[in-house]
Amino acid sequence: MDDGESVRLRPVDVSDVEVFYLQENDPEALRRANWTARDRKAFFEHWERRVLGDSTVRVRAIVAGDELAGNIAAWWQDGRRLIGFWLGREFWGRGIGTRALSLFLAPGEEETRPLYAEAAVHNVASVRALKRHGFDELEVVEDGPDEFVVLKLG
Repeated sequence: MDDGESVRLRPVDVSDVEVFYLQENDPEALRRANWTARDRKAFFEHWERRVLGDSTVRVRAIVAGDELAGNIAAWWQDGRRLIGFWLGREFWGRGIGTRALSLFLAPGEEETRPLYAEAAVHNVASVRALKRHGFDELEVVEDGPDEFVVLKLG
């Protein structure tokens, strides 16, 4: 990250979701995350109902300098609290995800422990950032031809 570049979290505005949609549909981002993009309608419905419309989801916009860099969220799934983050490709390799994780895991933000994360095995940067914040690798799970690292904090 550039020394002069600040990273902060803020509440998500409905207008941010368009940027998140474009970020999620980047082919290289999809490959790294081992994710299949949703069509536009499904993406916006998911954000309206399952993210912004669910009071148990904690979601924040990641802002680098004055730019919307991505988002970070924690949600309940199958009795576990999970965390995930997504950055636009132009923000990769600058330490923004690592700083956003620090802010999100700080007192007053996401304090639920244990907290779980899953990342594609080949998404080395995300796995490294999670481990840097105290997440321990629990296992590697296979989902068809895909492999994911399951990590746990606390």
